[in-house]
Amino acid sequence: MSGDSALTTLWQQQWPYCLPVGYKLRGPYRDVWVRFHSLPESKRYAEDEAEYAIVLDRYNTVLDELFAGADVYVIIPVWTAGPEVPPSRPGADYWCGLLAEDDPDPDFRTYSHLFVERRLWQRGCIDELLRDVADDKVGGVMITDIGMRRIYHPYDGGADVFGATSRERDSIRDRHVDWLSSHPSGL
Repeated sequence: MSGDSALTTLWQQQWPYCLPVGYKLRGPYRDVWVRFHSLPESKRYAEDEAEYAIVLDRYNTVLDELFAGADVYVIIPVWTAGPEVPPSRPGADYWCGLLAEDDPDPDFRTYSHLFVERRLWQRGCIDELLRDVADDKVGGVMITDIGMRRIYHPYDGGADVFGATSRERDSIRDRHVDWLSSHPSGL
């Protein structure tokens, strides 16, 4: 990882067994992980405005429980075929670049460049981004407190939540049991 060394150091202190890639955190941090589905009956994509309202309400409800009134980092990856840093996202600073897919053929390598925006968390403040995530237009987004103790990783169909402790994870999980998967693995 290269880029903002303070953020990199903080990440490595809090999440030393994984690069800042949301979908990879579940493996080494299963003890603080829970997954919530965005729609009833684990439906993946919203089809109308009423369903989008449910998706955004579920995203924002858990985000409020984790971060209400606190500063957060909104981490948004930009995927490229090369290691060169792409143009900055408006309002965001470049954090680091990661080799996401290390294929022997350079034409098939994929890089993830992480951009970070610091903001005060308020319900609805990133609804446009969350809707793009729900529609699979943007992937790999993470929202974390500025100490990087908690991570919210939305995806098209739900969100992975990583609490600061397993007790915190359990408390969040128990408040939203209707949003959990019926699959034994929690996926």
